Amino acid sequence: MEGLSRLPGNTFSDSTQTNHHVSHTLEIKNGHRVAKWPEVGLGGARINYNRMGEDEAELLRNYRPELVYGKVVVQHPDNFVPAVLAYDKKVLRFFGYFKQSIPESPNEYYRVRPVKIFYYLEDDSLEVFEEVQENSGIPQGKLIRRHRFPKNDHGETYNFRDLNLGQNLAIYGKVFRICDCDPFTREWLESEGVRVNQPEMIPRDPYLTKRNQVAELKSYRTKNDFDKLKQFVEMDRKVLRFYAIWDDRSRMFGDKREFIIQYYLVNDTMEVREVHPINDGRDPFPILINRHKIPKDRYNVKGTFPHVFLELSDTEVKDYIKPSDLMVGKTVTIYGRDFFIYDCDTFTKTFYTKNFGISDFGPVDVHPPPEEDAKMEIPPYNGFGSLEDSVQNCLKLQPDRPKKDYVKLMENEHHVLRYEAVLDSPREIDKLRKFVINYRLGDDTISIFEPPQRNSGIIGGRFLERTRVSKPDSTPANPQYYGPSDFYIGATVEVFRQRFIIRSADLFVLKYAEEHPEQFTPPVIESLRQHLSDQCGRPDAHLATNIQVQRKPGDFIGLYAEIRSKVKGMRITDRSQIREMFLRYDKDRNGFIARENIPDIFRQINLPIENDLIDAMMAECATNEQGKINLYDFLRFFEG
Repeated sequence: MEGLSRLPGNTFSDSTQTNHHVSHTLEIKNGHRVAKWPEVGLGGARINYNRMGEDEAELLRNYRPELVYGKVVVQHPDNFVPAVLAYDKKVLRFFGYFKQSIPESPNEYYRVRPVKIFYYLEDDSLEVFEEVQENSGIPQGKLIRRHRFPKNDHGETYNFRDLNLGQNLAIYGKVFRICDCDPFTREWLESEGVRVNQPEMIPRDPYLTKRNQVAELKSYRTKNDFDKLKQFVEMDRKVLRFYAIWDDRSRMFGDKREFIIQYYLVNDTMEVREVHPINDGRDPFPILINRHKIPKDRYNVKGTFPHVFLELSDTEVKDYIKPSDLMVGKTVTIYGRDFFIYDCDTFTKTFYTKNFGISDFGPVDVHPPPEEDAKMEIPPYNGFGSLEDSVQNCLKLQPDRPKKDYVKLMENEHHVLRYEAVLDSPREIDKLRKFVINYRLGDDTISIFEPPQRNSGIIGGRFLERTRVSKPDSTPANPQYYGPSDFYIGATVEVFRQRFIIRSADLFVLKYAEEHPEQFTPPVIESLRQHLSDQCGRPDAHLATNIQVQRKPGDFIGLYAEIRSKVKGMRITDRSQIREMFLRYDKDRNGFIARENIPDIFRQINLPIENDLIDAMMAECATNEQGKINLYDFLRFFEG
C-alpha cells in the first residue's frame, strides 16, 4: 500500500499475479552493448516513478532556455577517422649503429655498422635498414623486415615511447644504439609528451679509419736497378752446394747426420737434402726442407699474424738467408736446426772467390776416428733351460734351435742304456724305492722312471723328463755332462741334487760296452760283466742275447695290467692294426714269430714299452723247437 514504509509486515503480495518476468535493461546494437531503462516492472506492472506527470510534461513543453541564455549553438560531432588513415605515410626515423665482433681477423676486432630504424605509426611496426656499401663483401640492405618487434617474453611489443636517443634497443640478440633522429621525429615525440634526449655521434669504424690513413700515407718508390729478369737469365741452373752436418746428440735419441744445402741463385731459394749412409735405419726421404726462401728468424713476426692458415710473405719477413751467410766453417740456423758447413763444391768456391774475394776453402774434418767393433760377450749361464738353448738367445733376436749331431742321432736312435738304481737317502722310506735310469745314446739325455709298487704309499711314474744332466762339480759356464762311462755298478749319480746309486744294468749295456770299448773304461766293462754274470749264473753272460727279468713266475695278471695301462696311455684303440702287424711277420703261417721281430714292431707303432717288459711278455708265451714264441699267446696282452 502506498504511504507505508517498506518494513516487514507492511508489504502485501498480489495473489492474482502469475507473471513474474523481469524486463531486461541491456541491449546489443551493431555489436555494441547499450543500457536501457526498464519501462515496466515485475510481471509487466507499471512503474510510476519512471513516468512524468502531466504538470511536468506541460512545464517541459513551455520551457524555452534560449530566452534566458540565448540561442544554443548546435555542435556536430567530428567524423571518425581510423589510425591507418590518420597516420598513413607518417614514419619516425632514427639513426644508430651496432657492433659486430670479428674473432678471426688480425686487423680488426669489431666493426661499426651504421643503420636506420624506421617506426611506422599506422601499425606500430619497425624496420632496420643498413646503407649498402660498394664492394664491402657484407650482406647489407634490409637487416630486419618490417613487423612488430617483440619487447619481452610476455608478448609485449615495442612502442614509440620505448624509442629515445641515447638508448639501446635489443632486437633478436642484437643491440642497436639509437644516436639521432630527423626533425619530424623529434617534433612528433615532443608533441606526444616524450622528452627527447641529446643526440650522440656514431663512432667510426676502426678498420676503415686505419685503411684511410694508410691510403693517405701511401708512397711510391722509384724502381731500383735490380732486375729479376736479368737474374733469371744469368743465374739460371747455377746452384751453390754446401756440405753440412747437424749434430743433435745433445737431445734424447739425437744423432749426427749429414746434409747437403743447395742455394739456387736464380730466385734465392734454398733446400736441404739428407745424405743416407748404407744401413742407417732411417726412412729414405731425400728432402728434409723443401725448396723455398728461408728467413733468418722465422719467429720475428708480429703476434697478431695468423700462423694457422696464412704463410709468411715478403710483407711479414724482410730478412732472408743470402750467400753471404753461407760460408765454410760457419753455422747457419734453419728453422731451429744448427747446420755446420764443413765443405762445398768447386763451383761454389769459384763463385765466392769471384764475388766475395775468399780463397781459403779448407774443409773441416767432422768425421770421428773409426771406432773398434765391440766384442760380443756371452753373459754367464743363469741356470734356466739348457746351456745350448740359452746361448742361442744371446746370438739372435729370434733364436734357432740348438744344432744336434744328426749322424750320432741316426746311428743310436733306438739305443738306450737301462740301469736300476736306488736313492741315496737317510730316510728309510726312500731306501725301498727303485728307479730305472734310461740313458739315450742318440742325444745323451737321461730320463728316470719309478715303477709303481703296491702298498708303498708312493705314486710311481715318470720321475725325470728327458734332459741332459750336468755333473755336480761342473760350472754353469762350462758344464760337463754325464756320459756312458759314468754309469757302472755301484756308481753314485747326482741328478738335480738327488743322489742315485746304480745297483744293476740291462744286458744290452754290457753288449754295447763290449762293442764300443772306446766309450767305456775297462773297469766299467769289467764291473758290468761281473755283475751280470753273477746275476744270470752264467760265466759267458757277455755273449748272451737275453736276460732273465726279475718277475714272479706266472704273474700274468700284473703283467697284463701293466701292458693295458701302456696301451691306454697312448690311446691305442685299434687292436686289429696291431694284430695285422704281428701276423705280417708270421711268414710260415704256423702261428709263431721270431723274438727279434717284436721290438721292431713296437717301434713301428710308437708303443713305448720297455725292453724288460717285452722280455717278461715273451717269457709268459709258449715257444717251439726253433725258439719262436706263440703269436696268439703274445696277443693276449692286447686283446681284452
